[in-house]
Amino acid sequence: MPLAKALELAQEYDLDLVEVAATARPPVCKLMDYGKFKYESAMKAREARKNQAHTVIKEMKLRPKIDPHDYDTKKGHVVRFLKQGDKVKITIMFRGREQSRPELGFRLLQRLAEDVQDLGFVESSAKQDGRNMIMVLGPHKKKTEAMAEARALADARKAERQGRTPGAAADAQADEVEEAVEEAAEAVEAVEAAPAAEVEQPADTEQES
Repeated sequence: MPLAKALELAQEYDLDLVEVAATARPPVCKLMDYGKFKYESAMKAREARKNQAHTVIKEMKLRPKIDPHDYDTKKGHVVRFLKQGDKVKITIMFRGREQSRPELGFRLLQRLAEDVQDLGFVESSAKQDGRNMIMVLGPHKKKTEAMAEARALADARKAERQGRTPGAAADAQADEVEEAVEEAAEAVEAVEAAPAAEVEQPADTEQES
């Protein structure tokens, strides 16, 4: 189609003539609303960035002879990281004579892996790295799944706080109306049951003549 004819059609339909394949012979053009196209492309890119998951490796450091309470605290952090879809690097730090007892660190890493096996798996087995022993745990859930669940949970909590659960507002309004009707009926019954007020007539005073 001649360029002049294409431009005429674009003007007739109030559209833009956009070149989509400049290297083709002949070049390929398309009639479109270019402003709308740019807006939709920007929205798609924004949605893609929103759902994009970045792999994050968290780190948790422990000592071979860690206190039970501290172990529970550290394990809680590992559980939280795995639920968020993040990998966790566990580092056992040896000091002094502890370096001659690597089995302590190995057993501690095994124990932690067993405690969180429902949420993660051993991605990299325990290995000695200088004075440290390292193990990497990977989550069963993908980062995108964890993010979607977190957003759904946050929305549910927000709706609960604002009282916007389905039917909750209508039920509350109906309860208020019913209570108001009951109060009005009780007030009417109280008025009807009340005895009529007796009006005392002033006694006639007889004057002695």
